[in-house]
Amino acid sequence: MSSEQRLIITILRDADGDEVLQALLDAEFRVTRIASTGGFMRRGNSTLLIGVKKERVDTAIQIIRGYSAPAIDPGLKRATVFVLKVDQFEQI
Repeated sequence: MSSEQRLIITILRDADGDEVLQALLDAEFRVTRIASTGGFMRRGNSTLLIGVKKERVDTAIQIIRGYSAPAIDPGLKRATVFVLKVDQFEQI
């Protein structure tokens, strides 16, 4: 492979899931959405799995940041984003 691959795991509020997902799709990212539940407050979340080339990681994070609504409660975050190196991914 000519480019390093990354897996972006994003956990965000369920209320932001549709808008963030659509913005990523519009930017031609491939995204898998999984319903999940938060820890302490047991709030509904969406977990997005995004396989990307290393060069597109910053673009994806900008989209996530731009389409996540500001947190109402100052103690809450809009999203948590993990970026992991992966040896290989294939879309079949």
